[in-house]
Amino acid sequence: MIKKGRSLFLKGMCMAFALCMACACSIDARAEEGEKKQTGNGHLIAIDAGHQSRGNSEKEPVGPGASEMKMKVSGGTKGVSTGIYEYVLTLEVSLKLKEELESRGYEVYMVRETHDVNISNSERAQMAYDSGAEVFVRIHANGSENKKANGAMTICPTEKNPYVASLYGESRRLSDLVLDGLTASAGCKKERVWETDTMSGINWSKIPVTIVEMGYMTNPEEDQKMAEEDYQRLIAAGIADGIDGYFEE
Repeated sequence: MIKKGRSLFLKGMCMAFALCMACACSIDARAEEGEKKQTGNGHLIAIDAGHQSRGNSEKEPVGPGASEMKMKVSGGTKGVSTGIYEYVLTLEVSLKLKEELESRGYEVYMVRETHDVNISNSERAQMAYDSGAEVFVRIHANGSENKKANGAMTICPTEKNPYVASLYGESRRLSDLVLDGLTASAGCKKERVWETDTMSGINWSKIPVTIVEMGYMTNPEEDQKMAEEDYQRLIAAGIADGIDGYFEE
């Protein structure tokens, strides 16, 4: 009877210990989730889901006071495997990025949340600024005549940009961090940060800005990946990691 009693006692102790450990793990998980929600600290992020259902071939200056003119906004590219249009993909990922950022405690301003809009690149930059956002993240997908081209890149102005040279340092830092976060999360190839002064949506920006080219819709395998919900969430989480890094430094 004594041995049996000891056995029951030990079993009871083991069950109690296991229950305590489970509770502790649950508390730790909730604590980690709470920490995740605090990283944003109320910072306001502007997200622009690139393109729209119909491009606008009317022209606007490539930057403030520029004589060079560019199309106000193009329709974007299209998936070679999925047939999905870029403007659809960019909004899907942008909405997931919004959700991810809000879960971390950020506030988010969306330039568009539907496809049926007509907003030029300069107008998108102005909307981001008027929202009071601290950074402007523009979501796009890439295309190439080379179907083997794959991977992600980000885009920012050059140091000698004639319109937004003062934003170069912060835009470059944002672009580096976002590209690092995205490629680490999604496991895709890291191409580069492309510095260029040819992008209207960058040249008209009044706050640090990056264009995220999250992958090539002209690459059959990458096109299919980007259409997957889980992969889109990895992209969104990676971009959010980069934004976390930007505000933590």
